[in-house]
Amino acid sequence: MSLSSSGRFSVIVRILAIQMAYLLALAGTPAGAAVLHTFDFSTEPDGDAGPWLQKSGFQYELDAKKLEAKFKDRRLVLATTDNLAGLFIHEANIPNVKSVRISWGVNLYPDGADWEKGNYRVPIAVVISFGSKKIGSGLPFLPDAPYFISPFLSRNAVAGRIYTARYFKKGGRYVCNPCAPDAGTLVTTTVDLATIYNSQFEPGALPPVTGFSFQMNTKDTRGGASAFLQKVEFLSD
Repeated sequence: MSLSSSGRFSVIVRILAIQMAYLLALAGTPAGAAVLHTFDFSTEPDGDAGPWLQKSGFQYELDAKKLEAKFKDRRLVLATTDNLAGLFIHEANIPNVKSVRISWGVNLYPDGADWEKGNYRVPIAVVISFGSKKIGSGLPFLPDAPYFISPFLSRNAVAGRIYTARYFKKGGRYVCNPCAPDAGTLVTTTVDLATIYNSQFEPGALPPVTGFSFQMNTKDTRGGASAFLQKVEFLSD
């Protein structure tokens, strides 16, 4: 069945409207937004970040211990020369969150990571989980997890595009913003979590943030990676 000219035009308009909503969700912080909770990595002296992360309640998963987490120049730096995937997980309970503001950057991008070609690897990503409802991972050996939105930095992704990855297709969404910042540059990412959650998962009030994680994944890439976090702020309206 083929569409008429008016039907094709209607479809195009709807697609453009959805894309515009996503871009507006990444445009900036709403006026008057209050900071509800902050993870600030900029106040620690240079050195091994392991003791501070563990004392602050972060759990190490996969190869996190091998990512050489350290404080340097008022930043938390992760780095590896190998093919590793490491995740740092922090449980949370932050109600009334509408958006997140992240100060971060990449020192070295992994060669071969390409979200447009299906190699979903990242020098740095933040993972924000919502509520307690568990959504299937898509594989029997991966545990179910709450809905999550994951801002990430990459050299090979389209800014503002909402991605699904290989797993957690029903409950996970990923967004690159900005894409390909210059190496070593501190950038600020602001994401309207409520808009993305309502358009991708369940319309209505955004559940409380119940988890904050960050990760590096260089599997199936070359050359290693280095990236940093400075501050993550959860914001209200």
